[in-house]
Amino acid sequence: MSYRRYKSAGRGRRAAAVLALVLVGLVVAAAAAPAGETPGPTVVARGVTIAGTPVGGLTRAEAEAAVERSFARPLVVRHDGRRWQRAPAELGARADVTAAVRSALSAGPGASVPLDVETSRGAVPDWVADVGESLDRPTKESRIVLRGGRPFVTASQVGLRLRQSDAARRLSQALELHARGPVELAVQRNEPKVTRSAAGPIVVIRRAANKLVLYDGMRRVQSFGVATGQPSYPTPLGSFEIVTKQRDPWWYPPASDWAQGLAPVPPGPGNPLGTRWMGISSPAVGIHGTPDAASIGYSASHGCIRMHVPEAEWLFERVEVGTPVFILA
Repeated sequence: MSYRRYKSAGRGRRAAAVLALVLVGLVVAAAAAPAGETPGPTVVARGVTIAGTPVGGLTRAEAEAAVERSFARPLVVRHDGRRWQRAPAELGARADVTAAVRSALSAGPGASVPLDVETSRGAVPDWVADVGESLDRPTKESRIVLRGGRPFVTASQVGLRLRQSDAARRLSQALELHARGPVELAVQRNEPKVTRSAAGPIVVIRRAANKLVLYDGMRRVQSFGVATGQPSYPTPLGSFEIVTKQRDPWWYPPASDWAQGLAPVPPGPGNPLGTRWMGISSPAVGIHGTPDAASIGYSASHGCIRMHVPEAEWLFERVEVGTPVFILA
């Protein structure tokens, strides 16, 4: 065989081999592609994003990894200086990354591809309920107690209650929109009706010393000498409150043996109650003025607390129905 014929035969064999490789590649590609479809692009077009995550120029695997990392970022939740972070998976959220990347591969340059998110019905509300247990606290009203014979007003507390349905809605919305917060929790405040600063007037009566002291909360305002009950008609001990106030009252005889045969006395200089009556929550007992000024400082009444008339008038203007009255031995 001549050299020319040998060289031509060699070129033919190489061309046949190349053609065979091309045909094999076409067969493999045809087998890999679904029936009726042509193979798609191997990288995402320039400028494409999935739920705000740039994926342009990335392969399928690279794009899926990028979107999964972005979606897995923790959701930040806040309230009053406290902070929580939870991964979407902990809150029952799942993203269809595969479908989003498939759409991105077929999208044109600069396209914004959505990322579908499915959230569990129970995971978010359950977590919110757990947070509520740590945030919620009861409302506490101030109470007035005696310590060492003086009034002490306990501290009040504002009640807090997490608005759980609102919190669950905000968290679910953030997950669906791929936002990561911080999401501020809404809390309902329940203000106490009775607080230390608004405790108001308090009356303390020491029966043995025949003294009445007016306090404004825990602050001592004024002290007065009074007359309290005789040993046979003692002023009751305990915790009471003013239930009625009357200017220029009538005096009516009580249902007691010492008052048998006595007639009612209208307002005036001789009225046993003076010009002011402050009835307390012990039957037929009250704080009042008296025309018998000489009885002040002694156990001389039939159970009531007598005061000088001008002092009873002064006190009358500074107490109200509901004012606590403590009577001590």
